[in-house]
Amino acid sequence: MRSWLKGILDNPRTEWIITALIVINAITLGLETSPAAVAAIGPVLFFLDVTILAIFVIELSARIYVHRLAFFRDPWRLFDLFVVAVALMPATGNLSVLRALRILRVLRLITVVPSLRRVVGGLITALPGMGSIVALLALIYYVFAVMATKLFGADFPEWFGNLGASAYSLFQIMTLESWSMGIVRPVMEKFPYAWAFFVPYIIVTTFAALNLFIGVVVNAMQSEHDKVVQDEMAAERELLQQETEPMMVEIRKLRAEISELKDTIVGTRPQPAE
Repeated sequence: MRSWLKGILDNPRTEWIITALIVINAITLGLETSPAAVAAIGPVLFFLDVTILAIFVIELSARIYVHRLAFFRDPWRLFDLFVVAVALMPATGNLSVLRALRILRVLRLITVVPSLRRVVGGLITALPGMGSIVALLALIYYVFAVMATKLFGADFPEWFGNLGASAYSLFQIMTLESWSMGIVRPVMEKFPYAWAFFVPYIIVTTFAALNLFIGVVVNAMQSEHDKVVQDEMAAERELLQQETEPMMVEIRKLRAEISELKDTIVGTRPQPAE
């Protein structure tokens, strides 16, 4: 029973069906946000939502039955379980906010599509390096925020009146959103040499520190890709070995039979008279 069920779950057609159901569910959940769609086909959307959720529950139950404890050692399967469990929670009263979390079911595409799974795996691998960059940016933010508060806080309290306001204004400048006409040029009307503060800040944060994120992520993606390639090559070598092993056994048997036949022929050959 378990082997039969495992064969069904591992069948590529099953994965395609689950993927199609996830996409359909995403469309239905999007249509539920439209009052016109709900008024026109509300019962159909509700029926599809419940039916697809039931199929997801059956699928996960079957996987738990097949893999037993190994199911709970796979983080991707645990992610699927969490997403479906959120959808099963009651969404009434104080828990009505959970209704919005039903869209998390769409994230199951990550576990179904291998390429998406590799991308997420690369991002997770990059988290330690990204944490170091965040710490560096926080240090830079703190230094420049203190300086901005001391330099411009008295004249521009709305932007640099305290440490928090300075940090938010510097974040806006870092994103380059209305940084020149919105903040820097008005400050430069009062302090003509303020560019000597803001230009190095932009160079350090926007063009240097943020690009470190790209470098770390690209490096992690490359490492993840190399790992996948090595795993695929190892799987191909193992498959080739499994395919050639019966042939090698037959060859060894044939060599043994030839050797025995040769010994028999030599043994039965008449010896020359002395």
